Amino acid sequence: MAHQPRGFEYAVVGNDVLITHNGRRASTLRHAAARQFLADLEYDDPQELMARITGNYKRGNERVAKNHPRNRLR
Repeated sequence: MAHQPRGFEYAVVGNDVLITHNGRRASTLRHAAARQFLADLEYDDPQELMARITGNYKRGNERVAKNHPRNRLR
């Protein structure tokens, strides 16, 4: 089972959408991107959508990749 994103919130300020993660600003969407985000909320899980937009999500392979011989310090 994959890790589900959480801790994301968004606020609409004028024509912009501010996305925060655990209380810290993660991204600001403006104009067309903000309108598209608000439209996509109807069809997607809001937490997963905000994680994809901000690039703040785990892929599940971080621990394995860290231990790979190619990534170790010599």
